[in-house]
Amino acid sequence: MKSITIKGSQRESVGKVSTKALRNAGKVPCVLYGGEKPMHFSADELAFKKLVYTPNAYTAVIELESGEKFDAVLQDIQFHPVTDRILHIDFYQLFADKAVTMNIPVRLEGNSPGVRNGGRLLFRKRKLSIKALPDLLPDFITIDISKLKIGGTIAVETLLNDDFTILHPDSTAVVQVKASRNAVEDDEEEEEEGAEGAEGAAAEAPAAEGAE
Repeated sequence: MKSITIKGSQRESVGKVSTKALRNAGKVPCVLYGGEKPMHFSADELAFKKLVYTPNAYTAVIELESGEKFDAVLQDIQFHPVTDRILHIDFYQLFADKAVTMNIPVRLEGNSPGVRNGGRLLFRKRKLSIKALPDLLPDFITIDISKLKIGGTIAVETLLNDDFTILHPDSTAVVQVKASRNAVEDDEEEEEEGAEGAEGAAAEAPAAEGAE
């Protein structure tokens, strides 16, 4: 999985006064959990733009002024209720031998025959919560919908993978195609196309004979 580097400074004081001063200076107070003890640090609010305001999933590399670096994943974030500015972020430190939980975006590929026939594509789960070792975290989960017909559903049970565990029931629908008023049944359309092709071939045969 791709990572984004966050350059920060370790905090010596964690009281309300210092926290307010940080925010007034355009910085975000953060805590890194998962190590021997929680580590408090701060970083410029703009440093989190690519990590927070994106549909993609990234891990983070927290780089402190002391030269220390920590691999981490964003665990929780708090926004101001009015301005939507970032108030606080919790990170969880990554270790190569410890599985971590993340929400991974789902990417659809292919063209659904059910949609071509007028059905409605319902994207039920745009992100899936998974658990995996850091090195096995995928950037996204790809679903091929090129065979998804009207009334069809792709559920979690079809996406199971040895590299990670999906933390949703196997029956959870991820993407579906529902019938609409203008929808044409897939099988009927295929039969009609076949019949039209046969009629066209029959009509062309005499013309070919006449040409000879």
